[in-house]
Amino acid sequence: MSVKAQIKEYITSQPEPKQSDLQELHRIILEIKPRCKLWFLDGKDDKGKTVSNPNIGYGLQTMKYADGKTREFYQIGLSANTTGISVYIMGIDDKTYLAKTFGGNLGKASVTGYCIKFKSLKDINIEILESAVQYGFEASR
Repeated sequence: MSVKAQIKEYITSQPEPKQSDLQELHRIILEIKPRCKLWFLDGKDDKGKTVSNPNIGYGLQTMKYADGKTREFYQIGLSANTTGISVYIMGIDDKTYLAKTFGGNLGKASVTGYCIKFKSLKDINIEILESAVQYGFEASR
């Protein structure tokens, strides 16, 4: 199955209103970065054990680990979770930047070093979230 088909299947498997919110976020992210690489991670490790929620990924960056190893990974991630939706802004060096820059104006969301978590789109300021996503694409180039 293609990545686009996996993404579509993942989004449509979610209950409403989460399904519509994910579809809208997917559209918004692709509007910000139309020709970005798409990823779909099913949340399972090499042995087939579930280790995380499935993730849709957007963009491409090379992540460098402390031991010097590198790997390609997405820049922006999108995932449904038990209480709502998580948007991951990967590759930010300053782990306080998201909360300081976007947290105060985002609405009902929790913001950590690289994750913005909220219950539904109606609870947040979408323009501020778009700015955070745009920043994520630029910061991890």
